[in-house]
This record gives sequence, structure tokens and C-alpha cells, in this order.
Amino acid sequence: MSKPPRFDLLLVLLFTVIALASNSVTATPITQQFKEAPQFYNSPDCAVLVDEDESDGEASILCSDQAVHVAMTLDTAYIRGSMAAILSVLQHSSCPQNIAFHFVASATANASFLRATISSSFPYLNFRVYPFDDSSVSRLISTSIRSALDCPLNYARSYLANLLPPCVRRVVYLDSDLVLVDDIAKLAATPLGDDSVLAAPEHCNANFTTYFTPTFWSNPSLSLTFANRKPCYFNTGVMVIDLDRWREGDYTTKIEEWMELQKRIRIYELGSLPPFLLVFAGNIVPVDHRWNQHGLGGDNFRGLCRDLHPGPVSLLHWSGKGKPWVRLDANRPCPLDALWAPYDLLETPFALDS
Repeated sequence: MSKPPRFDLLLVLLFTVIALASNSVTATPITQQFKEAPQFYNSPDCAVLVDEDESDGEASILCSDQAVHVAMTLDTAYIRGSMAAILSVLQHSSCPQNIAFHFVASATANASFLRATISSSFPYLNFRVYPFDDSSVSRLISTSIRSALDCPLNYARSYLANLLPPCVRRVVYLDSDLVLVDDIAKLAATPLGDDSVLAAPEHCNANFTTYFTPTFWSNPSLSLTFANRKPCYFNTGVMVIDLDRWREGDYTTKIEEWMELQKRIRIYELGSLPPFLLVFAGNIVPVDHRWNQHGLGGDNFRGLCRDLHPGPVSLLHWSGKGKPWVRLDANRPCPLDALWAPYDLLETPFALDS
């Protein structure tokens, strides 16, 4: 009697394993796992913000005027980018233990999961997660040119003064699709003068009229919005904000008023950016462009590769449709995505226990 061909048997086993693996993946979605980041320590000349005998040192840093306060949004869709951004901030800071992170997450999100994810990769991080009620802004959101811009959490930056405790008087707001290659304390120390509410890199060579519709510019009343101002485009993904002045001026209400008008008359197309421009353009403190080399994600439609703007770089920002982690996973990276990759803490699914 002849023996069955071993090659046929191997094929049967191979297809069985593939089928089982396919069923397993379908039944149980894989959750992203992240590596633990190194611990970073203050340099000797950093201020001591917490007494070693103090029972709740984290709480004191989260309210300290001497700390650098950083605000970011947090969700499962962009968690990989957020982790890279956090790592880059800590790695390039001379006083990383004096940084307080304030994360804003949707009230409907799994806050425990998000908190655990941050803590597992950054066990020594000073941070707090604040719930953001989506319904507070959902009714005001109008559809824009890209669906990702319509996410309620994208508007949370307008509510930081309400969400963060009153003891936080100044904050650096950062998007989740960026990395720093310089000390964030330099950006946080930007002088805001006697009455400015925020600072950001301005781009006065951009065609400002394109950020609003012909309906806006043809309306005699609306077109006077920027009278006595020299408005310039600025990207709201990197901002230094005086929260005391924001609260005093009730700027959240001012932004909401423009969003309410947008629901009645379509005056812009670009999500959360235009209301900021309507309220602040021409009245902000300009920051050196090195602090927001933005647009590395391409435009809002195709996400094509782009080069850096001329000049030095302190912060790389993949604003636009293309995100570096998506392009790297698809094996279709842009050249500059290689600058984001070293900060990626994702644990690859092929890593084996030793």
C-alpha cells in the first residue's frame, strides 16, 4: 500500500491553520498594545515642584504655575499618534518631570482603558483625563470637507478653559499627529504681552479669503469682521493659550456664536479652524514657524507627500489627511514619515516572548 503524499498533508494542515486564524481574528478584534517608554528625569537646574514627603505630588504639579501644562485630546482612533507625541515631548524636555499633561476624552469613551494605556507606557507621567460632553458641541457642528474634521472631540480645544481646573492658567495645546524635536518649555514661555489670549505661528502669505465662502465676503456686515485687523492664517494644532484671559473674555461663547451662524448661513468649509480665525486672527502673538512645520499629512483630500517649509524645525506636524502611522503600516510612507517612526511605541503583533 502506498503512503499518502506528505506534500498534500502539509497543504491540508496549512489551510486548516489559516482558516482557524481567520476565524479567530474575526471573533476577537486585536487591541493595540504599546511598549513602555523610558523614564526621563529632570536636569539638575530644574525647579523642584514636589516635596519628596508630599503625599499627592502629581496633583500639586497638575496645578503648579511653574509646571509646563500640555493639553491634548485622547481617543482610540488617534491613540498611537498621541503616544508618539507624548514621548517626543518628554524626550526633548530638560525638565520632563515638571510637565503636566491634561488629556480631554469624549465622555462616552472608555476612560479607564485610555488611562490604563497611558499609564502602562508612561508609569511616571503627571496626567489627568477630563471627560468632554460631545452633546455640548454636536448640535453646533456643520459638515465640512473631511469627515474627520467633524468629530466633536476636534472642537474640544475651544472648551479647555471650562474643562481644565481654574488653577491651570496657561497651557500649550497640541494635536495628536505631531512630534517635538525641541524643548517644549521654550514654546510654553512665549510672552503673550499685556492682553493677547493666544500665540501660534502665523502664515500671512496664505490666501486668507479662501478660508471663508463667497457668502461670507459678499455680506456687508460679515465682511467687516476683520476691519482694523491684519488677519493671517494660523494652524490651531499648536497654540499657547492664556486660560485666565480666555475665561475673562468668554471666548468659548464667541466661538459658539460663529458656529451657530454657520448652521444658518454657510460661511466656511473647514471644521473647527474658521471660528478660531474669526475670533482671533490678527490679534494673536506670532510664534516662530519652527514650532509648527505643519501640512506634512498633505491636503484634506489625497494626503500626498510634502516637504518641510524652509528654516529650522522644532515641531513636525502631520496635519492633513495622511497620517504617518497609516502610511507606514501600508508600506507606502512619505520620506518625512521616517522622522515620526522613532517615537512610535506600538508593540508589533509579531513580537514573540523570549
